Amino acid sequence: MMLAEIQDFRNLELLARQVVEGFINGLHRSPFHGFSVEFAEHRPYNPGESVRYLDWKLYGRTDRLFVKRFQEETNLRCRLVLDVSGSMYTGEGYPKARFSMLAAAAIMLMLRKQRDAFGLSLFADSILEETDIKSTASHFDLLLHCLDNNLNPGPAARGSAPAAILHDIADRQHRRSLIILFSDMFTAEDPEQLFKSLQHLKHGQNEVIMFHVTDRKTELELRFDNKAYRFVDAESGEEIKLDPAEFSTAYQQKIGEQILELQTRCRQYKIDFIPVDVAEDFRQVLLPFLMKRQSLY
Repeated sequence: MMLAEIQDFRNLELLARQVVEGFINGLHRSPFHGFSVEFAEHRPYNPGESVRYLDWKLYGRTDRLFVKRFQEETNLRCRLVLDVSGSMYTGEGYPKARFSMLAAAAIMLMLRKQRDAFGLSLFADSILEETDIKSTASHFDLLLHCLDNNLNPGPAARGSAPAAILHDIADRQHRRSLIILFSDMFTAEDPEQLFKSLQHLKHGQNEVIMFHVTDRKTELELRFDNKAYRFVDAESGEEIKLDPAEFSTAYQQKIGEQILELQTRCRQYKIDFIPVDVAEDFRQVLLPFLMKRQSLY
């Protein structure tokens, strides 16, 4: 399923279920056929370990020794961090914001199915919403309601200040967690301060996935008709009128350099940097998440 195919966002949970079901069905028809969407609740027995927690029923079926893995061993703690600043609401239908929120809802649904605990943080120039990390059905409903309330922008566009906010979020993670960040990373902040905040997210052995959400056609390739346009900064309100064709090459070079630097720093800090184009389907988000989840446990 692609965002362009979705006409009605009135039931976010139903949409998330359709996205997850379509993704899982797609795995069965892809080169990832056989890639398990169920996570193991056992681990192989190592010689010399106590036999107290051996699963003898499984041994009877497989003739192999496995140790039962308990909830504190198998369950993941995950915090989803979504950028809801003005730049995420650009374009007809606010594709970046809506793509990110539906992708986050789909990830939460997958986490819930595995009894993992998850929380949500929404930020612009400050943290606007932040929940605890829990795994209950009522908590899932609460987070869906929070996302639903932010599907449309507020009365005034807000700027983005991710550096201080990501430092704050990192300080609040008192236990090892998987942190999943959705953002276009459009900010006027000092890049070095932003890079330091990303490095801080890895503090305490956290794992981090950054989904860099953009509309590739308009924001990266600057593909517009050959005429003058009035461009408005979604966060500052500043306006400029110009013909994109006149500076398209220089623009693509500049933004390409910025993204390459961001990608390089993420690789240096062992952060999974995943480019996401809102014109493509949700597989580009769910498959990296699933592979990360299985590599951790």
